[in-house]
Amino acid sequence: MIEKVIRLEEIDPVDIYGVKNRLIDLLAAYFPKMRVVARGSEINLKGSAKDIKLFEEKINRLIEIRSKKRRLSEDDVNSLFVVTQSGEVINELPENEIIVYGNEGKVINARTINQKKLVECYEKSDLIFAIGPAGTGKTYTAIALAVRALKNREVKRLLLTRPAVEAGERLGFLPGDMRDKLDPYLQPLYDALRDMIPAKRLAELMEDGIIQIAPLAYMRDRTLESAFVILDEAQNTTMGQLKMFLTRMGNNSKFIVTGDATQIDLPKKSDSGLLRGVKMTGKITGVSVVEFDKGDIVRHPLVSKIVQAFEDSGE
Repeated sequence: MIEKVIRLEEIDPVDIYGVKNRLIDLLAAYFPKMRVVARGSEINLKGSAKDIKLFEEKINRLIEIRSKKRRLSEDDVNSLFVVTQSGEVINELPENEIIVYGNEGKVINARTINQKKLVECYEKSDLIFAIGPAGTGKTYTAIALAVRALKNREVKRLLLTRPAVEAGERLGFLPGDMRDKLDPYLQPLYDALRDMIPAKRLAELMEDGIIQIAPLAYMRDRTLESAFVILDEAQNTTMGQLKMFLTRMGNNSKFIVTGDATQIDLPKKSDSGLLRGVKMTGKITGVSVVEFDKGDIVRHPLVSKIVQAFEDSGE
């Protein structure tokens, strides 16, 4: 066992430690055989030479990440490590498990069992239903697969769509023209793309029509060949709309449908076609269904507890 002191220079320690040392404690948890004490601008370490060297590398990486963003999150710390399904922690992700490299070299990979299942299903199915609660990474993983397919020239176009269904607001009361009114519904799709494609390049791809983001109604009467198409928030589609969307599939295309049957915003929840559509088509050869659950939630730790609370209440 050896001891070492890491001194943080030219950076506020709180930026690395987090509020109430939340981030440094999370990082230390990945080194159970080492003692980590953070005071002021000094981090005191006691452990094996191997662990101390690796810890220092991770701290330097966090400082580098912090230089490129306003503040660090628990996600930034967790991204420094890979936890296998058996619970083993490894420090480098095998190349074949990386879906795509995002902006600033961000590694985007499947982080949960069902996210990995979604990636596996992509290899064998042309139509995939990804069903589950908020925060499970359904849409984000699907978009990562789509960006990879576009970069690898497996497809010629990437289309992302959502039904424009009000969730507490009416379109008519939102400011601006129709595009301005629809953009709030499509914003989560833009956010995911901006994580993976530089802003300038994304603007070019959208201007050229290679990447299209549009409400579901714009899919009518189109045949989508050599395209990767994602229908998000599919719980807000009727059976007729879902059928319309699924029958747009052309040759050499991949379709992924994501949705959460507990968050239906249609005036009559019984009008939702998602679960009925899955039941009707899920056993067709070439169609896969991935059911996400609370264990896949990768947002703030409170999200899984919130989901559980709503389930317990029956709401």
